[in-house]
Amino acid sequence: MGPPAEPDLYRDTWVRYLGYANEVGESFRAIVPVSLVWASYGVATAYVTADAVDKGKKAAVACEDEAGKTPQVAVAVLDTFVWQALASVAIPGFTINRICAASLYLLGTMTRWPLPIRKWTTTAIGLSAIPFIIKPIDRTVDFLLDSSLRQLYSSDETRPSSS
Repeated sequence: MGPPAEPDLYRDTWVRYLGYANEVGESFRAIVPVSLVWASYGVATAYVTADAVDKGKKAAVACEDEAGKTPQVAVAVLDTFVWQALASVAIPGFTINRICAASLYLLGTMTRWPLPIRKWTTTAIGLSAIPFIIKPIDRTVDFLLDSSLRQLYSSDETRPSSS
């Protein structure tokens, strides 16, 4: 048994939560300016990009074969970026957006609560939904990529770990 693995900055530390910035932004959409929601997407996209670059650098260091280094780095960057873009930004952002939109609509039709109360309730519902959507979305993106993009990779050795 070797030394313990070094923690992955983008997967094993608080930095991982930057990937959820857009879900928080979507949860607050009803009560903050839209520019702040878009800024939250900027934070999440910066996280995704930084993780992809990090995985590319790690693949470059790990690859002993100079001739195979470029393809392995490209696969690591592409796989990480696509996986993170789908699992951390696009799908959860859309999901929280729709949950919040539906809850605001339903609260408007089913209650007589004042609009500010409905908006804050919608925000609370969106924030509360985040922990419940993460794992199912991650597993779905794993399945989606395993069934499509990852089929194009030449061998199991070049496939990076997604989660």
